[in-house]
Amino acid sequence: MTTAETAVEAWTEPVVDMPGSAMSYHPMFRDAPGSVSFKKLRKRLLRQTREAIDSYAMVDTDAQRRPRWLVALSGGKDSYGMLALLLDLQWRGLLPVDLLACNLDQGQPNFPKHVLPEFLEANGVAHRIEYRDTYSIVTDKLPETSTYCSLCSRLRRGHLYRIAREEGCEALVLGHHREDILETFFMNLFHGGRLEAMPPKLVNDEGDLLVLRPLALCAEDDLAKFAEALRFPIIPCDLCGSQDGLQRNAMKAMIADIERRMPGRKDAMIRALANTRPSHLLDTKLFDFAGLSLKTDPTPE
Repeated sequence: MTTAETAVEAWTEPVVDMPGSAMSYHPMFRDAPGSVSFKKLRKRLLRQTREAIDSYAMVDTDAQRRPRWLVALSGGKDSYGMLALLLDLQWRGLLPVDLLACNLDQGQPNFPKHVLPEFLEANGVAHRIEYRDTYSIVTDKLPETSTYCSLCSRLRRGHLYRIAREEGCEALVLGHHREDILETFFMNLFHGGRLEAMPPKLVNDEGDLLVLRPLALCAEDDLAKFAEALRFPIIPCDLCGSQDGLQRNAMKAMIADIERRMPGRKDAMIRALANTRPSHLLDTKLFDFAGLSLKTDPTPE
């Protein structure tokens, strides 16, 4: 067994117990399946999450105080999975960060307000639930035939930034996964004319908050299986009657077709985004093509 494999094995063994608790796991995992397949799934997601956290230096080990992260929780499979994995790493002593789960109730019709507070309280998760009726703003500004997602997302992000500041958090943590990043890359490639995706770590425009995506290396299918196994109370993201735009759906279908025809291409593409060669692209701002010159033999004496 290699050093890396030994480390991964250690991540899936109980490391620390919550003070005053006899449990060797976070309460969110109390009813987790004992099957080999689930243990492998959990181990894989933990490894990939920690790899992203370490590779992109998401935790400031030189900070004067213990970092505090605001974990955005929508009620979908991805944000539930992210919260569970971060809590798991924290429980094991592998994530020296304080976590605050946050749901922004945006006033969508029929939103089940009780689901997330009850779930978080039952699992002993520190949280904040905020109500802001952004739904009325979106429907007032856009015609009924429009897709609401883009404006809704921007309004949500602004409120999450505000809440992070109010709660003394250094970072806002989002549940975007591998497929989200690939879809964004191809949308920008085909429709934006630029090579750009979702970075695992960035600083907001104001320069006072980090935006982190610790699931950047995790597969959407794995997160779906994880959510199903842990029986998270999923809240659908179609309460307003609007869905993601046709462009993103087209990218999702295209990537899925590529993976079906050539298994393993998703992993290859996500690796490619971390392995660029500016000299072999066409961006003169990124590489000094004008400075290239031929080697010449020194003048003989």
